[in-house]
Amino acid sequence: MAELILPEGKNLYFASDFHLGVPTWEASRERENKIVRWLEFIRPTAGHIFLMGDLFDFWFEYNYVIPKGFVRFQGKLAELSDSGIPITIFTGNHDIWMFGYFTKEFGITVEHQPKSFQIQGKKIHLGHGDGLGPGDYSYKVIKKIFKNKLGQFLFEKVHPTVGIRLANFWSRESRKKNDTKRIPTFLGEDEWIWQYCKDIHAQQIHDFYIFGHRHLPLDLPVGTNGRYINLGEWLSFCTYAQFDGQDIALKTFKNYKSENWK
Repeated sequence: MAELILPEGKNLYFASDFHLGVPTWEASRERENKIVRWLEFIRPTAGHIFLMGDLFDFWFEYNYVIPKGFVRFQGKLAELSDSGIPITIFTGNHDIWMFGYFTKEFGITVEHQPKSFQIQGKKIHLGHGDGLGPGDYSYKVIKKIFKNKLGQFLFEKVHPTVGIRLANFWSRESRKKNDTKRIPTFLGEDEWIWQYCKDIHAQQIHDFYIFGHRHLPLDLPVGTNGRYINLGEWLSFCTYAQFDGQDIALKTFKNYKSENWK
């Protein structure tokens, strides 16, 4: 279990599922600007920032090419990292193909699997959330294909113009099929990430379990003293979590063009 040190007066911040790139260029740019404002808003009190996956609706790092756009977001990450604020990214199912770019260019740690941390005596288990818990077997098979080195090698040989266009087409088609359930509903005991947290809790007790992926802000009990926090997303909710060293609060960023926030 990795140890983290939280400086006095600082917080940990967690956010997930920005999905930059959809549904339109204009909407994505507006959301990107909002995310940049949020990053600047938390900057004075940030001891560590965790971005929990699906930051982009599609991301693939070719040897010499990355997807076009999102420079304001990347620039803010570089600025924060250069100022000494540690940043960790957990890859999601939409940006599973992050390799060395963010580490080399920004000094950001990139994690590809769930990971536990201990800080201020609290144990926190973190991950994006895709492919965890019971069920969803078809996606678990697809994920293995996406993580296969041969598959990545073959996709890299496709010209970026073709590869990125094809990936964006798949993303749009998938989104169309799911339009009727864009905002998911709470599944009760069938919440698979919640079930995963309970299984981990039975093996090793944690105080907090923080994930994204579900696009639904959740704060649910795990055992007698644990909590599962789902971070929601930034297409509708603009939610994030703040840990002050003792407790975690799920918050909504409302600073669109002013200081109207909570």
